Amino acid sequence: MLINKTNLTLNIMATIQLKGNPIETAGTLPQAGTHAPEFTLVKSDLSELKLDTLKGKRVVLNIFPSLDTSVCATSVRKFNQMASGLDNTIVVCVSKDLPFAHSRFCSTEGLDKVVSASDFRDGSFGKNYGLTIETGPLRGLHSRAVIVLDESGKVVYSEQVPEIVQEPDYDKAISAL
Repeated sequence: MLINKTNLTLNIMATIQLKGNPIETAGTLPQAGTHAPEFTLVKSDLSELKLDTLKGKRVVLNIFPSLDTSVCATSVRKFNQMASGLDNTIVVCVSKDLPFAHSRFCSTEGLDKVVSASDFRDGSFGKNYGLTIETGPLRGLHSRAVIVLDESGKVVYSEQVPEIVQEPDYDKAISAL
């Protein structure tokens, strides 16, 4: 926790781990019962994806450091498989990977039930959602997390995965819908 006594700024960081070593994120995830912060991400076709365009649908935000790691790739595959049977639900897979990498990965893997989105332009999604890793070798990337929103954009479930190399709890995320 950082406290600036001059102007009373309070910055609470979450501590997670990377292979047993502690690392810190820019903050904490939005909690159940709160409204999700607005965001603008970039889809694979370079168009923008904004939270307000998802209103009326249930949303699973699958957030991870990079598609180029096995656990991240696995989470996208699993959520793609799970999403195929969900009504009025969209799964958005978010990282700082470039939109081209998202497109290549989904095309190569044959994944068409998820929307991939990048926070590469300004990183505000990671900052606003408390996901940006602030310390350690993955500094600047997003931590692994899942946030589930209802049709009005209210958070109904959030999980900050405590160890980056672990998969999220898919069943809890889906059951929160």
